[in-house]
Amino acid sequence: MKLLWKLSKEAIRYRGLYFLSILATLSLTFVNLAAPKVLSAMTGIVQRGVTEEGLATIWKLTIILICLYLSRILFRFLSNYMAHKAAWYLVGDLRTKTYDKLERMHLGFFHDKQTGDLMSRVVNDTRDFELLYAHIIPETITNVVTFLGVLIMLLTINPKLALITCAPIPLILISGIIFSKKVRPFFGISQKKMGELNGKLQDNLSGIHEIQSFGREEYETERVDEKNFGHVKAMLQALKVSAVFHPSVEFISSIGTILVVAVGGFLAYKGSLNAEDIVAFLLYLSLFYTPVTGLATLLENMQQSLAGAERVMAILEAPSEIQDKPGAEELKDVEGEIRFEDVSFSYIDGIPVLEDVSFECPPGQMLALVGPTGVGKTTITQLISRFYEPQKGRILIDGHDISDITIESLRHNISTVLQDTFLFNGTISENISYAKPDATLEEIRNAARAADIDDEIMAMPDGYDTVTGERGVKLSGGQKQRIAIARAILRNAPIIVLDEATASVDVETEQKIRNAINSITGKKTIIAIAHRLSTIRNADQILVVEEGRIVEKGTHNELMDLNGVYARMNRIQNREEVDQ
Repeated sequence: MKLLWKLSKEAIRYRGLYFLSILATLSLTFVNLAAPKVLSAMTGIVQRGVTEEGLATIWKLTIILICLYLSRILFRFLSNYMAHKAAWYLVGDLRTKTYDKLERMHLGFFHDKQTGDLMSRVVNDTRDFELLYAHIIPETITNVVTFLGVLIMLLTINPKLALITCAPIPLILISGIIFSKKVRPFFGISQKKMGELNGKLQDNLSGIHEIQSFGREEYETERVDEKNFGHVKAMLQALKVSAVFHPSVEFISSIGTILVVAVGGFLAYKGSLNAEDIVAFLLYLSLFYTPVTGLATLLENMQQSLAGAERVMAILEAPSEIQDKPGAEELKDVEGEIRFEDVSFSYIDGIPVLEDVSFECPPGQMLALVGPTGVGKTTITQLISRFYEPQKGRILIDGHDISDITIESLRHNISTVLQDTFLFNGTISENISYAKPDATLEEIRNAARAADIDDEIMAMPDGYDTVTGERGVKLSGGQKQRIAIARAILRNAPIIVLDEATASVDVETEQKIRNAINSITGKKTIIAIAHRLSTIRNADQILVVEEGRIVEKGTHNELMDLNGVYARMNRIQNREEVDQ
């Protein structure tokens, strides 16, 4: 009930459509209840002998019956369509809302999540809300009203026989409660398995090159088969319970029918029940047990939809560790000064990534971070953009603590170029202008020129309309990097973060990227993580990071004179370049 109450808050915006659907449903129920009464009245006239007056009455009742059946078409249409319209709009809203919530979650949330599973929650699990709001709730209302209406009609015909009709109801309700408790966990497992299957498919399709390169097709097919039939088995377990429950409800209902027929026959034999009442009672009896036997299907569908709803609500109600403080201010007129004050951070408690990191980067300067892999360089840049929060210390931009600044305004003033460049499946022009959607082609080209990629783009058959393919698969690594740099330049943010921008390119492309970086040096504050030290020799300040601490800082010449960690790294790289 708690979950249903939460869901009702989401559906309340479509109350007008639901009101029409419920009104049509109640009208449909009234028609269904009225039709047997008209038929029994016609039967009574026939039983008593058809006179001229009785024949006229039969014609009138026939017209009424036709009108009732025609109105049933209209009411059934309104009942079904309005409920479906409201439910599918709700599904659409929830999909967008769930995606929007995921989009704004802190990066730590995604560390133990599979992309395919999250996609399954957004697409598949939200679809179960349609089942709940377009079928289960309207049909439940219909069944309850029908049940109560028929019960009242049966009581007016023959109270004793009506009470006998109700005899199986407690047994059906008890079996329904037992069924709900048994089947819901299986549906939950089934949807979890479907998420795992989607996750595996997403991983494999993204890594298809590696699968084929290492000849692991058969192995991966077996793993997909395992995930696939894990879902199948969980679903069959749920359906096994349903397969027992459905016939059980039908059997219990049939006992009620048998009792009614037996007792009704006895009453007819005694003369206390006439033919007109028998016909009415039997017609209403089919209506009476229809909602009761339909309870099995409704309960099964409800458990399935609630299992999906739980997975969706788990995302919607998940707390985001990174959010604006009350009264957070916008960051305006940024010059680009960055200062770390005794910053410590860890992804996992007890395993520090950064310890007491302090440094200052004046506006318009280039600060380079160097050191072995996994010592916290990328973490420093992600802390600047508040993708994570430090456990200790402060980070300031232009003297403002970034925890007191709105996230949107903070990130608006920072452009990032990652080592693993991501390009959307669109044109080159669309990818560069992603940083500034209203940019003109000339602005896009100017940014591309600054990134030393304009000539190569213009040499392509479709120029800036060239489609990059998924993740930029149609472009070289160096081209993707420079398009990403052009995107960062176009945004015109005062702070630019370059995370290993030249790590996986050849020497010629490295020089082009270096030219692109030089074109913005002195104009922006640049934080550069460098694998190749040659790209950051002109940096205003170089920080050497080891085991989460800054062990050396200075310019290239100062650090070479220090003859410490940086000098050793530089000599090793120079030897490697000579050997090559």
